[in-house]
Amino acid sequence: MSKRAYNFCAGPAALPEAVLQRAQAELLDWQGKGLSVMEMSHRSDEYVAIAEKAEQDLRDLLTIPSNYKVLFLQGGASQQFAEIPLNLLPEDGVADYIDTGIWSRKSIEEARRFGNVNVAASAKPYDYFAIPGQNEWQLSKDAAYLHYASNETIGGLQFDWIPEVGDAPLVVDMSSDILSRPLDVSRFGLIYAGAQKNIGPSGLVVVIVREDLLGRARSICPTMLNYKIAADNGSMYNTPATFSWYLSGLVFEWLKEQGGVEAMEKRNRAKKELLYGFIDRSELYTNPIAANARSWMNVPFRLADERLDKPFLAGADARGLLNLKGHRSVGGMRASIYNAVGLDAVETLVAYMAEFEKEHG
Repeated sequence: MSKRAYNFCAGPAALPEAVLQRAQAELLDWQGKGLSVMEMSHRSDEYVAIAEKAEQDLRDLLTIPSNYKVLFLQGGASQQFAEIPLNLLPEDGVADYIDTGIWSRKSIEEARRFGNVNVAASAKPYDYFAIPGQNEWQLSKDAAYLHYASNETIGGLQFDWIPEVGDAPLVVDMSSDILSRPLDVSRFGLIYAGAQKNIGPSGLVVVIVREDLLGRARSICPTMLNYKIAADNGSMYNTPATFSWYLSGLVFEWLKEQGGVEAMEKRNRAKKELLYGFIDRSELYTNPIAANARSWMNVPFRLADERLDKPFLAGADARGLLNLKGHRSVGGMRASIYNAVGLDAVETLVAYMAEFEKEHG
């Protein structure tokens, strides 16, 4: 068996090797049933049990209160940009949004198709290197909800606090930092996360929604995008993304075996402190993000001379350090260090960065 590379991709991202090995072992014959999970009816007792266990394990990991529904949907986080206003924003209402980067801007653009959006704060005056404090926010008086992205995957900007916005439900895109550390779910009206970073493979989006927010969808809301219909049908109004749901369940099991989100917080803190610490001491690499807004999951960095980018990436690839090229919109480098990326991967990356700086500094 060939040696697996260290994968720093922002998504679809690294999966735990133990999960992949188990999926491989069960691929042709799931638990002696003589067929693959991919071939099962989603209505079968066997698959329903898989789905229910995945939901319960996620509830256990995040201590999700009983008055929240957990939905396993399709369309990715980007479909939620439309689904949220269709379900939560009345035609004559207004929703508050916080702009901290590319993904929050995409959610704002989409929401504007369906109603009034107030951009209550923007990180643009800070060049998207810092998050404006709540004293700078211009909140609406009766907002239907406030939406923000807890972690901007591309820019590497992350909230280290939960906004306080009175009675307006908090709606948060946690695609790239869910399950990376403990979370008080009860502070939120709705949490959503594309699976392909810390949950599982692509093809799935998890939505955690407080029950009192169900049943508010507009009449024009398509049946497939109505949260209440999804909840009433156990996320199986139509055929769900069965294999992605199954694999996500295996990731939840793996996370519980590792010690849950409390253990992941310790690991992730060690990884990010090692990488940011090296960058800050370096004369070749820089990260411009304000210290209190640096992402734990996505670490962008630049080399002092852009002409070194190509040789840096070539050397990284040769050492099995993959997918370090930054997003095309911002350039530079980016190391995504999600739960499945071990401390050994970050240690190997830092060793290579030091070696490269010694040669080219």
